[in-house]
Amino acid sequence: MTKAEIVADIANKTGIEKVAVQATVEAFMETVKKSLEQGENVYLRGFGSFTIKERAEKTGRNISKNTTIIIPAHNIPAFKPAKSFVNEVKTNVK
Repeated sequence: MTKAEIVADIANKTGIEKVAVQATVEAFMETVKKSLEQGENVYLRGFGSFTIKERAEKTGRNISKNTTIIIPAHNIPAFKPAKSFVNEVKTNVK
């Protein structure tokens, strides 16, 4: 499902214009991104958590040049679904 399909579905279910729904969805995504950039996790009860995971420094290989490279420590965004969300998906997927 794409963002456009999500916007259309919400607009159909609520009766709100697609333009307003589009702005709301984009504002939500921007708020989540900014919170994670600032080091704050986002918790949505019954849905899941957007968190920051720290990756340790590690050694990698550049196969084409046959050299070893150091991949520095870095942070990545992650999503962990709520237990109720996981259970619904497990029981309702066809």
